[in-house]
Amino acid sequence: MTSKPIGVAVLGLGNVGSEVVRILTENAEDFEARIGAPLEIRGIAVRRVDGDRGVPAELLTDDPSELVGRDDVDIVVEVLGGIDIPRKLVLSALEKGKSVITANKALLAEYTGELADAAEKSRADLYFEAAVAGAIPVVRPLMQSLAGDRVNKVAGIVNGTTNFILSAMDETGADYAETLAEAGRLGYAEADPTADVEGYDAASKAAILASIAFHTRVTAGDVYREGISKITSDDLETAKSLDCTIKLLAICERIVTPKGKERISARVYPALVPLNHPLASVNGAFNAVVVEAEAAGRLMFYGQGAGGAPTASAVLGDLVMAARNKFYGGRGPLESKYAKLKVAPMGDILTRYYVSMQVADKPGVLATVAAEFSKRDVSISTVRQQGSGDGARLVVVTHLAADSALSETVASLEQLDVVVHVASVLRLEGTTV
Repeated sequence: MTSKPIGVAVLGLGNVGSEVVRILTENAEDFEARIGAPLEIRGIAVRRVDGDRGVPAELLTDDPSELVGRDDVDIVVEVLGGIDIPRKLVLSALEKGKSVITANKALLAEYTGELADAAEKSRADLYFEAAVAGAIPVVRPLMQSLAGDRVNKVAGIVNGTTNFILSAMDETGADYAETLAEAGRLGYAEADPTADVEGYDAASKAAILASIAFHTRVTAGDVYREGISKITSDDLETAKSLDCTIKLLAICERIVTPKGKERISARVYPALVPLNHPLASVNGAFNAVVVEAEAAGRLMFYGQGAGGAPTASAVLGDLVMAARNKFYGGRGPLESKYAKLKVAPMGDILTRYYVSMQVADKPGVLATVAAEFSKRDVSISTVRQQGSGDGARLVVVTHLAADSALSETVASLEQLDVVVHVASVLRLEGTTV
């Protein structure tokens, strides 16, 4: 006897939504066998119902609110993008006791608490594996596989567009603008790439990862953020000479302040990464996340971080879990926020700096520059001078120091007569000295 179907509403029919519908339709029997009951798409919300969308026309609707409110809808899949409209629809679904699967990292990074509270109140499931790193399973391992461990750090490459750009710059020697244009032609960069190249997308994902890993609500506004638009081909060449490459990293970690207070750090910025670090070899549009836990040690998750089919894979994994819960009467993992740790300001974080500056061709330049670092108790690891005359370039790499002291040092360097221009300032990650 066939079990009662579980009704699914799909909000959005873009790259991800189209793949979700296609895979659900083509593999209907497999999904029924895995769940115990058939999944039936009750409707698909789109902006306009005209034109051939490749799905039965009777499933299309331009009224997502009506679709979400239908009695025959048990699970809502939100792949619309944006924040305001999805927020209202997701909240409405959760308040009605319907399970929700979303790939919307921007929504979660701003309103995780509100959505989690609504899900808990109505005893509904809220799943979001696809919101971080596409097909790569990161969220579920953090929430379930490592639930009995203490996670100390989560760091990784979580934006495929920026990783493609930096990898291409490193390989070809082309400048940022040229490589960004090529990324656009190949479909890796949006028409407006700001969210990717300025780090907003990665910051949203960092907020989600930090919230899960450290049992604390973290929003995108809590995440320190820098993008890659100021990276030059010279920076990548210098990185090679230091046996490093440059990656846009999302870093979330536990720290202890000098006063012994436990805090967390969540930050996104381009950084020099030693070539022997596992993240250094992650190239193209791929993503990777490294998790460090006390008992499990170091774990690395690697794969396709974006794209219609990979992201749909993560959505459908969540859909199967939510549908099983509906069929058997279980529930997915709830939000864990008991730790309530404070987010440390960027200035308190111990980091290393790479500073590249154009300097005047006169005696005593190195001593003058070194004195500015010494004034703030910042120890210099290496110094390299490239070129001579008015084009002389000085590269300084520091040891670990408080980011505030390093930032103040850079500001003071820009005021020196012997420094013509501070060209680049990057952090160095993946080392401990």
